[in-house]
Amino acid sequence: MIYKQKIITLMSIFSFMSIGWGCIDGLEVELWSECYRIEQTTNLILWDNQLTGEIPPEIGQLTNLIILDLHDNELIGEIPPEIGQLTNLTILDLHNNELTGEIPSEIANMINLTILGLSGNQLSGEIPSEIGELTNLTVLDLHDNEFTGEIPLEIGNLTNLSSGLSLNNNQLIGDIPEEIGNLTNLTRLELNTNQLTGEIPSEIGNLANLQLLTLWSNQLTGEIPSEIGNLINLVALELSGNQFTGEIPIEIGSLMNLSYLDLSGNQLTGEIPNEISQLTSLTFLSLNNNQLLGNIPNSIKYLVNLEYLNLYNNFLDGFLPSDIDNLINLNTISLYNNQLDGEVYPTICDIPNIEYIIIENNQFCPPYPECIAYVGYQDLSNCEEQCPDTIEGDLNNDGITNILDVVTIVNCILSDISCDICFDINNDSEINVVDIISLVNIILDI
Repeated sequence: MIYKQKIITLMSIFSFMSIGWGCIDGLEVELWSECYRIEQTTNLILWDNQLTGEIPPEIGQLTNLIILDLHDNELIGEIPPEIGQLTNLTILDLHNNELTGEIPSEIANMINLTILGLSGNQLSGEIPSEIGELTNLTVLDLHDNEFTGEIPLEIGNLTNLSSGLSLNNNQLIGDIPEEIGNLTNLTRLELNTNQLTGEIPSEIGNLANLQLLTLWSNQLTGEIPSEIGNLINLVALELSGNQFTGEIPIEIGSLMNLSYLDLSGNQLTGEIPNEISQLTSLTFLSLNNNQLLGNIPNSIKYLVNLEYLNLYNNFLDGFLPSDIDNLINLNTISLYNNQLDGEVYPTICDIPNIEYIIIENNQFCPPYPECIAYVGYQDLSNCEEQCPDTIEGDLNNDGITNILDVVTIVNCILSDISCDICFDINNDSEINVVDIISLVNIILDI
């Protein structure tokens, strides 16, 4: 009995030493001042836990780990190569830390990974080709780092990727590999804000499950491939800020689920295709800062869910469609710096949610709807035929220019009704007190 009591006492002391003086060698591993059982620990979930310092290489001893989630901490240093010993791991999430260095090639050993999240760090170097060994991945998120080099061709091996491939906000160069077309289960492809060059590979059309495609802010060239029309599940297509040329492909009209389309800031030419009016789910359409020609298609009236329409900085001409007020959800329409002419119909003011109508630097003729806060410069040279061929300054058409005409223009300026073009005495495309002065000078010179 005494012997058993001694054994119990010794075990109690030993247990106390394990807790108070360190971890049990061979049985436990110490991570961030805590002891974890090597055999029993399967989940290590310490996200948003104010962890600091480096990831200890001893973490590689927890070979039964299935989930390692350390995101949203203040971890620094490199990812230890010992992490490659965690061959049972299915989720590795280290996003939003301050990790530096390269992704260790040993990551190729983690063949059971389904989610790899390393975004929001300061990781650098090239994306290792070994990443192509992780064929069970459904999510690969490396965005917001400092990765350089080209997208590895081996990325095309990751055919189980479904929830996302995010390589955006890095410093990647080179072409988008055609192997990307192997990722037929992918729903999100984010490559924006890099330095990618070359053309969009036609194989992009294989990604029929894609819902989000963001390639904006790169240096991509060539035409937008017609195969883009195969992406019938797309909800958002963002290609702005590149160097795309050629016409907008008519196949874009097949993207019936599209709600966000941004092709701005390219070198696109030709006319806006009528097929764009088939995108009746659109809420956002930006074609600005291109070299588009021709009329705004009348069929645009069918985009009844549209909230933002940006067509500025092009070479569009012709009339603004008279039934633009069909776009009952429109908040902003921006048309400045084009060659649009004719009348802006007052029914545009009937759109319930309209806040911004931006029309300066066109050739629109007055009168202008009262809901347009700022008309800006308009080339009125094609509007002059609206004025009767009468005596200069004879605004009330009584056959003589006198003080009554001054009263007429003053009343016009002070009223809520837009003044006729003929009241623009000094031909500066604005009707204001300067025109009153010009009219007075005409009277004084008679």
